[in-house]
Amino acid sequence: MGPLPKRKYAKARQGRRRQHIKLSPPPLENCPQCLSKKRPHHVCPTCGFYAGKEVTEIKGPEKKLTKITRETR
Repeated sequence: MGPLPKRKYAKARQGRRRQHIKLSPPPLENCPQCLSKKRPHHVCPTCGFYAGKEVTEIKGPEKKLTKITRETR
């Protein structure tokens, strides 16, 4: 049996030892079309443009049909 620690490590000491292991937010840049934040080298989720060209068509929220609109038709 190998060597074992005499005492339990405190959680604060464990946290100090692991302070470099963390998540960092992804880098963001402004979209040249709509000026919203987007990830570099990705299609803008707001307007759908990439490198000055529209790549994807962004659909807006669709209106739901209610009972009143169905009856009036």
